[in-house]
Amino acid sequence: MTLAVGQEDLLLDRAVQEVVAAARAADADTDVRDLTPDQLQPGTLAELTSPSLFAERKVVVVRNAQDLSADTVKDVKSYLGAPAEEITLVLVHAGGAKGKGLLDAARKVGAREVACPKMTKPADRLAFVRAEFRAVGRSATPEACQALVDAIGSDLRELASAVSQLVADVEGTIDEAVVGRYYTGRAEASSFTVADRAVEGRAAEALEALRWSLATGVAPVMITSALAQGVRAIGKLSSARGGRPADLARELGMPPWKIDRVRQQMRGWTPDGVAVALQAVAEADAGVKGGGDDPEYALEKAVVAIARAARSRGRA
Repeated sequence: MTLAVGQEDLLLDRAVQEVVAAARAADADTDVRDLTPDQLQPGTLAELTSPSLFAERKVVVVRNAQDLSADTVKDVKSYLGAPAEEITLVLVHAGGAKGKGLLDAARKVGAREVACPKMTKPADRLAFVRAEFRAVGRSATPEACQALVDAIGSDLRELASAVSQLVADVEGTIDEAVVGRYYTGRAEASSFTVADRAVEGRAAEALEALRWSLATGVAPVMITSALAQGVRAIGKLSSARGGRPADLARELGMPPWKIDRVRQQMRGWTPDGVAVALQAVAEADAGVKGGGDDPEYALEKAVVAIARAARSRGRA
């Protein structure tokens, strides 16, 4: 029995695919039944898992197990207590409070659990991209991995697909220039491009990138997150002790290449400017999360305020 828990669809699908692949490696004729809650009515599981005269192997996948009816949950719990040897059961569960009884029951009988958490942090997606390259034995520079995340955004399926395309098309180490050639249009529309141009004081370019991002479907909350990260990085580095990028990277929790980038961006910033910019980000964040009538205007206002703050030393 396998329990795939989380809300990241790509990871959930991969967990299922790995079980199916292992079963078919042992028996190429393994029958796979992939079922949603509406397809798994009371009694269906008992029928699927009943002994066969031919002892055929099966993989039974139950999607969205947290949404099963109470009667079907009873069926699944009953099966968990007396599983069939030739059946591999995969429960795909979102986690959380809903359907927790079934989750606990599967854990109690020792089901193998695969964590598939939603990757909401840019650092998690960056680690995912690095792992994708490592999994196929390919080398990609830190800058290339970051550029790919900046260009593609939060969709893991698209990130995985982009890695596959680069690996198939490019020989040798994959660097930032290669990513730029493949995904330059996407990169221009990314939330991090908006943030980079804003903290560099380039208001017109930041606003252009912002409008293009919104037009191509980038979520406003992703843009405020990128703006916050950009301003905080400026604040952290400006208040840090001097030193080599590697030393500062350990102290601040940033990769060394980012230290160099932020050093270039922080020219013109003052402590007061950082404070003003952080307040602008906070107001924009509230605006895009329901505190204002026009999320786009809230973002434009924040971008202009950050760009002005970036030039505060020059004006002083």
